[in-house]
Amino acid sequence: MNISVPQTTISWEAAHAAVHAAVEQAVALGVRVNVGVTDNAGNLVAFLRMPGAFPQSIRIAIDKAATAAGFGFPTDKWMAVCGDDEGMKLGFASRPGLIVFGGGLPIRAEGQLIGGIGVSGASAQQDEACARAGLSAIGADDIEI
Repeated sequence: MNISVPQTTISWEAAHAAVHAAVEQAVALGVRVNVGVTDNAGNLVAFLRMPGAFPQSIRIAIDKAATAAGFGFPTDKWMAVCGDDEGMKLGFASRPGLIVFGGGLPIRAEGQLIGGIGVSGASAQQDEACARAGLSAIGADDIEI
């Protein structure tokens, strides 16, 4: 019996390139953000905070990345996943560290979930655009949003 399972995770080099690209996109949009990249277990690998970005958004960005990495879909899809189940909506929304609004995207390479990227500090749409720039910069699989 095999008792181990090999896993692939995002490299520190790719994580740093992704946060840098996300911040470059934020500059282009004229917003200030915090950006976190986690591995597929939700552990922080890279982080960048733009001067003037909301300090309260630091944890939100990291939590967005961890949520997307842990579940494998964008954070803005949570309410659709819950559907009309009010218990799920209330239950998941009350979990510490679980984010149910936009700005967190899973990172996939060759179809395999290897991490997540989370951006916080602007509108959900702007956060997501910055996160997508991070994915694009490292050649991550394009995901449907």
